[in-house]
Amino acid sequence: MTVEAVLEAVPLPVLILNSDHRITLANSASTDLFGRNVTGENGVGVLRQAAALDAVERCLTEGQQSSARFVLSGQSGAHIFTLRAHPLPDHRALLSFEDRSQHEDSEAMRRDFVANISHELRTPLTSLMGFIETLRGPARDDPDAQERFLEIMEHEAQRMSRMVTDLLSLSRVEVDERIRPRDQVDLSSVLRSVIATLEGKLSDAGVTVSAPDLDARALIRGDRDQLIQLFLNLLENAIKYGGAGKVIHIAIRRLERDPTLRQAAIQVDIRDEGEGIDPLHIPRLTERFYRVDDHRSRDMGGTGLGLAIVKHIVNRHRGRLKIASEQGVGSCFSIIFPDEV
Repeated sequence: MTVEAVLEAVPLPVLILNSDHRITLANSASTDLFGRNVTGENGVGVLRQAAALDAVERCLTEGQQSSARFVLSGQSGAHIFTLRAHPLPDHRALLSFEDRSQHEDSEAMRRDFVANISHELRTPLTSLMGFIETLRGPARDDPDAQERFLEIMEHEAQRMSRMVTDLLSLSRVEVDERIRPRDQVDLSSVLRSVIATLEGKLSDAGVTVSAPDLDARALIRGDRDQLIQLFLNLLENAIKYGGAGKVIHIAIRRLERDPTLRQAAIQVDIRDEGEGIDPLHIPRLTERFYRVDDHRSRDMGGTGLGLAIVKHIVNRHRGRLKIASEQGVGSCFSIIFPDEV
């Protein structure tokens, strides 16, 4: 078996450089990486990054295995690789490129997640500690202040409790996301149950629900508990942001063919009559902790995790989430499920 055949069998992009930095061999994976066959080109002109060139130079001149971070920009964004230079006989070097983009993205998400959690919990904790200190000191003998501070402390404690509950829910749905549900679930029954659960909140907010299509069965393959959680989150958002005295419209309809799912589907629309959402925010609504109006969301008890949970539940059911909104008119959240029953 020739060296060329061996390199072709390697899934990573691989180059071989001679002592003059000339590329003598390049496999097809490297052609995909650089967008051309770089055989015969000067390695300095191909790599063009100081850290990568230093690693290659150490390998060629000192015969030492070395590595460096290599960043390649393209139309889809920056891809990050670990370049490893392995010494070969006759002062040559074998360069391999391992794509680390997904790993680095995951690390960045983890850091952001920890930072967001710390920020979200620090504020109510600081508030609680401040009120405890006040109750032990200046407000020790002031019943009115004690009652007022205890009410605020209860609100902050409930906020932290909601945050922990949503974090646990998010963790569970992420774990289950790759396991496709197998049970038959009636979406009409799920929605009727959710509306009944939220009857008190609907009454308190002066909001009514119009759902004329919930008598007919709409069966899909799903996880009933997660679907209840999904529609609870969407309806609670509609109650919070739809406005007092307004109507939430719920509709279920069958689609002969959804162009994205490429099959028959069942679509559930939840439409409110609220202020609407600026189109700039819509692509980011399902990000963890993303809020259109940070202060208003916190005042209403929002954790910034509800739509992230919705997204993962929809993904588990192999469906899709579609958000449409017009400022001054309202917003419509559509969940489209494959019709596979």
